[in-house]
Amino acid sequence: MPNAIIKLDNVSWAYSREKKPALSDISLEIEEGSFVAVMGRNGAGKSSFCRLLNGLIPHSLEGKLSGAVTIDGDDTRSSSVAQLAKKVGMAFEDPATQLFTPSVYDEVAFALENLLLEPEEIEAKVRQALETAGLWEYRVSPPSGLSGGQKQRLAIAAALAMAGKLLVLDEPASQLDPLGAREVLSFIRDLRARNGLTVVMATGSGEEAAEFADKILVLKDGSLAAFGTPREIFSDKELLKSCMIDPPQVSEFAACMEGRGRTLPLFPVNLDEAAESVLRWYKGSHE
Repeated sequence: MPNAIIKLDNVSWAYSREKKPALSDISLEIEEGSFVAVMGRNGAGKSSFCRLLNGLIPHSLEGKLSGAVTIDGDDTRSSSVAQLAKKVGMAFEDPATQLFTPSVYDEVAFALENLLLEPEEIEAKVRQALETAGLWEYRVSPPSGLSGGQKQRLAIAAALAMAGKLLVLDEPASQLDPLGAREVLSFIRDLRARNGLTVVMATGSGEEAAEFADKILVLKDGSLAAFGTPREIFSDKELLKSCMIDPPQVSEFAACMEGRGRTLPLFPVNLDEAAESVLRWYKGSHE
């Protein structure tokens, strides 16, 4: 059975000058190698949850943390952001906030140089990261010249060049067009399969969560509202309404069918499941 790489024990966090906690009394475990989508309406605590996992909370943001956050055995209170960065890579909604060097190559090399690695090791790691991201041919180009999807892939590659266990993503595709979003999410899926990564991704897209995640963590007003499989989450109409979450369109279709007395044999969360379920329902209703 996989080990828990992330453990939260009665965790609450309140930003300075804010009366209401951003996160309240959250306890959960996330297994190593899993892909967890974090969902909830704006202000539910998704970004704060992500920042718990790489030590920005409590080390870089002002506020009060209670409870314990453990990442791969390390307590985030006693581990610095730099120490946690060796295990946890993080990419934000806007990659421009992370990209600041003159060239694509330097963007990946920067953090590795700060670790005082040997030049040969830095070169090998940079090449591997950029080839994996499909960006090696752009290595001498400025990051500003890349497309939106390429910039996000570069930000992820730079984060993972030094962190090999956990990838935390705060709505990485929200500012991209559909093609760029698909490009980035497919890259993330390939990275996970190739390296056995654990991925935690905040997202507002039911389609993204249904296609890529093993489990969905739902936040409501900073509290843990649910933690289950995509089918469990997207079939719970009351939960979705309460937390203002839009399910995948195929799940909305299944709910509509159920409301008309035509319950599908399998509640679908993606197109393949919808096609299979509709065919099974059609055959059963015409026998």
